[in-house]
Amino acid sequence: MDRFSFLNAAHTAFFADLYDQYLQSPDSVEPSWRSFFQGFDFALANYGSEEVGQQIAYIASGESQDSGKVSEKLQKEFNVLKLIEGYRTRGHLFTKTNPVRERRTYTPTLALENFGLSSADLNTVFDAAKMVNMQPTTLAEIIKHLERVYCQSIGVEFMYIRNPEIQEWIKNRLDVNDNQPAFSPDQKKNILKKLNEAVSFETFLHTKYVGQKRFSLEGCESAIPALDALIEAAAEKGVEQFVMGMAHRGRLNVLANIFGKNTQNIFSEFDGKDYDDDMYFDGDVKYHLGLTSDRSTDSGKKINLNLAPNPSHLETVGAVIEGIARAKQDHNHSNDTSKVLPIAVHGDAAIAGQGIVYEIVQMAKLDGYKTGGTIHLVINNQVGFTTNYLDARSSTYCTDVAKVTLSPVLHVNADDAEAVVHAMLFALDYRMQFGGDVFIDLLGYRKYGHNEGDEPRFTQPKLYKIISKHENARDIYAEKLKSEGVIDATFVKSLEEAYKAKLDENLEESRKKDLTVITPFMQNEWEGFHQVSDDVMLQKVDTTFDKEKLTEIATTITNLPKDKKFINKISRLIADRNAMYFEKDQLDWAMGELLAYGSLLAEGYDVRMSGQDVERGTFSHRHAVVKVEDSEEEVVLLNEIADKKGNFYIYNSLLSEYGVLGFEYGYALASPKTLTIWEAQFGDFSNGAQIMMDQYISAGEDKWNSQNGIVLLLPHGYENQGAEHSSARMERYLQLCAKHNMYIADCTTPANFFHLMRRQMKTNFRKPLVVFSPKSLLRHPLAVSKVDELANGRFQEVIDDPAVTDKKAIKSLVFCTGKVYYDIIAKREELGRNDVAVVRLEQLFPLPVEQLRDIIASYPNVDDYVWAQEEPKNMGAYSFMLMNFNLVKLRLASPKAYSAPAAGSYERSKKRQANAIAMVFDKDLFN
Repeated sequence: MDRFSFLNAAHTAFFADLYDQYLQSPDSVEPSWRSFFQGFDFALANYGSEEVGQQIAYIASGESQDSGKVSEKLQKEFNVLKLIEGYRTRGHLFTKTNPVRERRTYTPTLALENFGLSSADLNTVFDAAKMVNMQPTTLAEIIKHLERVYCQSIGVEFMYIRNPEIQEWIKNRLDVNDNQPAFSPDQKKNILKKLNEAVSFETFLHTKYVGQKRFSLEGCESAIPALDALIEAAAEKGVEQFVMGMAHRGRLNVLANIFGKNTQNIFSEFDGKDYDDDMYFDGDVKYHLGLTSDRSTDSGKKINLNLAPNPSHLETVGAVIEGIARAKQDHNHSNDTSKVLPIAVHGDAAIAGQGIVYEIVQMAKLDGYKTGGTIHLVINNQVGFTTNYLDARSSTYCTDVAKVTLSPVLHVNADDAEAVVHAMLFALDYRMQFGGDVFIDLLGYRKYGHNEGDEPRFTQPKLYKIISKHENARDIYAEKLKSEGVIDATFVKSLEEAYKAKLDENLEESRKKDLTVITPFMQNEWEGFHQVSDDVMLQKVDTTFDKEKLTEIATTITNLPKDKKFINKISRLIADRNAMYFEKDQLDWAMGELLAYGSLLAEGYDVRMSGQDVERGTFSHRHAVVKVEDSEEEVVLLNEIADKKGNFYIYNSLLSEYGVLGFEYGYALASPKTLTIWEAQFGDFSNGAQIMMDQYISAGEDKWNSQNGIVLLLPHGYENQGAEHSSARMERYLQLCAKHNMYIADCTTPANFFHLMRRQMKTNFRKPLVVFSPKSLLRHPLAVSKVDELANGRFQEVIDDPAVTDKKAIKSLVFCTGKVYYDIIAKREELGRNDVAVVRLEQLFPLPVEQLRDIIASYPNVDDYVWAQEEPKNMGAYSFMLMNFNLVKLRLASPKAYSAPAAGSYERSKKRQANAIAMVFDKDLFN
């Protein structure tokens, strides 16, 4: 059959138009046509335009079968080109990358017959060899080259990349040395040295701490020389800081042999000693702890290494390290972000199964989240806990998520140490060249079960028979170097004895110590900040701001550029803000918020906010970014503040809660002088990021000694919008509160929000802050503040009733938080109940008990104390108040307990809320 018969159906004009389209943009044509035109261009360059032009004309006109004008030689050249493309596209499926299993069978194979070639063509010389950077040579030599490049210990996926420049760079890079390592004897010895450290470390722990969990690296030890080579080479390319995240597998090995953590401390952790800090720190298991260290490379360059702490929730730390890296880039390397390199170490089951990986990958090229390329290393055990890989994913590879961003993937045999290092250096060069992500799938095995006390033969008996007889990567590599004459028979033994002697010495020294010392993560960034308890958290903080300077800021943010055209609604809105400040002296929520940010920027703090639709605001209140009508040019008035010393960053996020909150937590972890804010579109949606709240934000300081000042704005309030747009699940956050771990606030005035934001930066400590921010109060006529309240006020944890003139007349004292306050006072006015006072808790945690006691004492004739809330009885702050508010006995005014936060029916929702408000004023009504 004529392999070009598909051309017979193409009209000549169509063919010509398609070729013109290909010349303009190769990626715009269908892949098979693109391949054909590539071959045509190749043939044109090698055979002369006249002959080929005639032959293509015959092909295009459909005469090729009858005229015999197309030479068999030219058709064979095209076939060889297709063979080359076959290796580049599918060669990774036929590699020798699995050290303990046979590869799955894929079809069609790379057999010659599948490309219109046969063994009779093996000795024919083809010019197509030029496509792989070879001189014209035989098909046999071309295949030999392709096999070495694409089908040995490294399999490469990259042909889906649409950028021709990147494709050509990868092709040319792979053709060098047939994609085979070319290390010097000294480099080979160093690889062996690091392999020995990796193997000996695990062997030592296995002997000294029998059965203890350590989640060993055995089966993928070649990751250690690869990471070592990466650091050395990256430093030569100008990288100054590494930010690394990884789960538990191999973590202790990395800490000891890459980050230089003193093994005395690791042994103390294994021995279960108590910590030297019993006030602020409860600690975590040893394979979750982070570390920051400085390392000098072999050439004398200093490089800063950061391994972020992490929980057992796999892949969460990937978002955190991207935020840390971005913060370091923004503050220290804004002119050259390549100086900070994120490295994400994954497990094969986790990278395929955890949805947050997709969220993080989707961030990689977005303005608000990009970090100039991450190197992803997958420690591929081929088993997830007890689950075989065939049950763990539908995709061919665990790394197929890389194709979302068209990132190259290298699949590497973990037993081939040189190939692993070679692949890592390729990944580094790619990242530095193109500023994009690159993935390395380190295909190895797990020597023991999920942990060292587990029995893997329960679920993988055949696999573990093979593994039990399989040599480790160090011994395999040592034999290779012996055969090459690089080392002698005693070299490995001397390495092993020296390393073990050092471990024995450190173990002996560690046993002399009574306590374990945990060094806080990223200490340099946190110099001058102190850990504090809840009593310090309740101390007053000066958050005043010079009124004259505030007026200057207000002038800037309430005047649009005169030379640009904006839609009428924006022009009116900004003009209204001007009138609020300069004419009415009644500032709404947006003005209070923007002035808080502006004041901090003037004082030298950075402000960063991200989340879904935050630039405008979900409820169209913020408008921190406004668009020029005709060009959609962005205008950020806060960036126009004269003499501001800080930077304002605001980004609409991708539609992600989990990944984005993790990123912002990481950003705040590395940037205590930045007000870092994540805003949920609706507070309800924060439950999509609950893992970040539970495992990091509420417990990070207690587990890892890490302070963090992240702010969560969670729109909350019952406005009859149904179950998913009412409650930010206040009860869940309050349940997480203990000791001194975070602030919880629910403000009712712009001034209080202004001072709350400023307090977050003006202290010499950092705590996470969760704010149940308003929706209807954004435009409520009573939710306004005066300029003087901003300039000269302070944050009020509790606000006593400003309407009460005679406290002796009060019989009912109502406590509440948030927007329901305005509902209650409206009803009070309607009923004319001057015997009821309403006290607002603006800060729920730490609970300001002394202030509450003083307020209660100031009302001498009260016989009815009420806790009022719009949330159902089993939700909201009621259960928290029952546990923590023991000053008086509270009567509850709320809707009944329900399974959903709110009713879907508008009428039913209104009725429930009205009943709850009625209970405030009638003791005989019960929920």
